[in-house]
Amino acid sequence: MIDLTLNTTLVHGILISFIQDQISRAGFQRAVLGLSGGVDSALACFLAAEALGAQNVLAVRMPYRTSSSASLTHAQQVIDALGVQSLTIPITEMVDPYLARYPGASDVRKGNIMARQRMIVLYDQSAAFPGLVVGTGNKTERLLGYTTLYGDSACAFNPLGDLYKTQVRQLAAAVGVPAEIIAKPPSADLWANQTDEGELGFTYAEVDRLLFL
Repeated sequence: MIDLTLNTTLVHGILISFIQDQISRAGFQRAVLGLSGGVDSALACFLAAEALGAQNVLAVRMPYRTSSSASLTHAQQVIDALGVQSLTIPITEMVDPYLARYPGASDVRKGNIMARQRMIVLYDQSAAFPGLVVGTGNKTERLLGYTTLYGDSACAFNPLGDLYKTQVRQLAAAVGVPAEIIAKPPSADLWANQTDEGELGFTYAEVDRLLFL
């Protein structure tokens, strides 16, 4: 039997304790994370705010010129709901001068460059805030290799790292992440109209069952 149903109350408590433990062991009190407007980063932000206090969390929005305006709106909903500290740092002027040297670069190359530039920003803000960089990737992405090395996969620790995408959605609903964020098609928002499932060729619900087996 394939059962990806979480005991959300139990998992919620474990992850809150995990975040507090990881931060304190490293000698910090605060955390920094990239807030994309998707369900993964929204859930990570909800958990971090509860574990550390909203004033101790810095959520960073890092749009590129092709980023969806809805992503910024959804990220702002999370910021407003939690009262966390926030910054918006566009990466267009950081990425485009490099891409201008390679006008024929594929979307995958461009996407990886954007993901790694965002991590440069996050680690700089980690030093400035200061706070540890919290990961926002889920187990499904890691198992599929659907992530950018030294980009969105880079972090000090990752509270979502052992949750399949299906389970991320369950826990997000339980902690109060807005329903429209949970329901929208997952996207890394690296180019116009890009979706994870369109690029992968299957749904997270389908592949989670396979990976669980």
